[in-house]
Amino acid sequence: MTRIVIIGGGPGGYEAALVGAQLGAEVTVVDCDGLGGASVLTDCVPSKTLIATAEVMTTFDSSYEELGIIVADDTPPLEQAARVVGVDLGKVNRRVKRLALAQSHDITASVTRAGARVLRGRARLEGQQGMDGSRKVIVRAADGTEETLTADAVLIATGGHPREIPDALPDGERILNWTQVYDLTELPEELIVVGSGVTGAEFAGAYQALGCRVTLVSSRDRVLPGEDPDAAAVLEDVFRRRGMNVMARSRAESAKRVGDRVEVTLSDGRVISGSHCLMAVGAIPNSAGMGLEDAGVRLKDSGHIWTDKVSRTSAPGVYAAGDVTGVFALASVAAMQGRIAMYHFLGDAVQPLNLKTVSSNVFTDPEIATVGYSQADVDAGKIDARSVKLPLLRNPRAKMQGIRDGFVKIFCRPGTGIVVGGCVVAPRASELIHPISIAVDNNLTVEQIANAFTVYPSLSGSIAEVARQLHTRKAAGEA
Repeated sequence: MTRIVIIGGGPGGYEAALVGAQLGAEVTVVDCDGLGGASVLTDCVPSKTLIATAEVMTTFDSSYEELGIIVADDTPPLEQAARVVGVDLGKVNRRVKRLALAQSHDITASVTRAGARVLRGRARLEGQQGMDGSRKVIVRAADGTEETLTADAVLIATGGHPREIPDALPDGERILNWTQVYDLTELPEELIVVGSGVTGAEFAGAYQALGCRVTLVSSRDRVLPGEDPDAAAVLEDVFRRRGMNVMARSRAESAKRVGDRVEVTLSDGRVISGSHCLMAVGAIPNSAGMGLEDAGVRLKDSGHIWTDKVSRTSAPGVYAAGDVTGVFALASVAAMQGRIAMYHFLGDAVQPLNLKTVSSNVFTDPEIATVGYSQADVDAGKIDARSVKLPLLRNPRAKMQGIRDGFVKIFCRPGTGIVVGGCVVAPRASELIHPISIAVDNNLTVEQIANAFTVYPSLSGSIAEVARQLHTRKAAGEA
């Protein structure tokens, strides 16, 4: 029987374990925190659970008056502008942790039911590949005992951990990283969020919706510098309109506690103060101390593991998946990399990883969902494509729901009309992107999307309308 050892129990690891076991291999998963990894325990699942509460708060606060909802309240007349809805952050965070643990337990049950063995501990590779093609993996348990595993193939899916600034080290109380925020029992009065990438933007928007005064420190010209510029502009406008202090082109140099406050010093000498500070300045791959280079595994300067499109590393019989590879920090991509690795090693049919069909989402309010080629790709000349952007303000369902911000944008090839990418900015954009993802993955044309029925009224109707406009312009250009 083929022996496979998987180091790391995140999406890349546990999805690979399910595939390996189903294909008849003897699979052992080595994990130190619990199956699901950071995605389930400290990152994706917890943050989106927190955001779910924030989303309800935002929806209510921003539209209840317009929609004609009356809230019975005993607030004195002079204070009628006060918030009528509050949040118990301790209760929210207890729910967050409970759901994360439940999801981890469900994953563990699925993996063990499939026939895989789960070992709690930390693993490292021992030396080069043996004469018979096998690898040795040393597993060290929490009590210091060690077990040696022999594997025909090894998958490394160890993820990453929060990057730290030397002069702004988290203390878990006032200066926090994104794994520590769920220990808060009370809502911060003034939260400084350092970092305006996806993690920073999501937490900044969520805590603002929960009732915090938020300052977002961005070292770049705008929030979400890696996203569609039109989408980022919409979100930044929403942030500012809702009262967030967005500080662009401001790099944090240090953060320190001063009594029950936190002072963040910027590179230009300015000092900003808040009750709490969340550091969201990227992640570092968990690749150190695992004997990878001695085993022939090539690392990039960043510490990420080099892989090809079927998840192979430079060492025979060693594969890698997920955030430790630096390919795309998405649970869906990690899972696909893990599955591809197993299919490839076990001789099943496999398609190489194609990042141009990956859909992703930023869980802010409004959400930003993208798939395929982007505006940056078009602007850089990587692909010749045409686009149409339609504001949601024109959508009848959006008007009914009081939705003012957002749009649908689709990219297609000029000659054929084949859809090559898209961007949706809207509530539940993560759901609305799916028809565009199907189009990208299956080389559908804007005409085919335009001719498919949509429900009236619906937000998805804007996707069909954009496709109709692209098809009409294509036909006019060819006439």
